[in-house]
Amino acid sequence: QVQLVESGGGLVQAGGSLRLSCAASGRTFSTNVMGWFRQAPGKEREFVGYIRWSGGSTYYADSVKGRFIISRDNAENTVYLQMNSLKPEDTAVYYCAAKLPFSSGSSYHPSGYAYWGQGTQVTVSS
Repeated sequence: QVQLVESGGGLVQAGGSLRLSCAASGRTFSTNVMGWFRQAPGKEREFVGYIRWSGGSTYYADSVKGRFIISRDNAENTVYLQMNSLKPEDTAVYYCAAKLPFSSGSSYHPSGYAYWGQGTQVTVSS
C-alpha cells in the first residue's frame, strides 16, 4: 500500500503562485510515476502532469505547460507542484496519484493510477 497526503492548497489571486506538496509513504518503491490531476465542480478529473521517480522526466497538459512545474525529492518521498501565473480556471481540487510500474494504464488518465491522495483545494480569484 502507498499513502499519499497533499498539502499547500489555498486561496490566491489571479497571477499568483502556490506550491502543492504530495508526501508518499508506505511501499513507495513500488511506484514509478507520480501524477497530478485536478477536478473542478461539475467536471471530470483531468490530467495536469506527471513525473518519474527515476530520472525525474516530466510531462504536462497543454493547459498548464509553461506555468506549472513538477519536481520531486526522492529522499523525502515527496512530489511538488509549483503553480505560477494562476488563472481562475485553475480553480479545482488537486490530487496526486501513484502509478505502479507494470500498470498498463495510461499515465495521462486517472484510471492508470492505483493510489490517490485526499485532494487539496486551490481557489484562484479574479
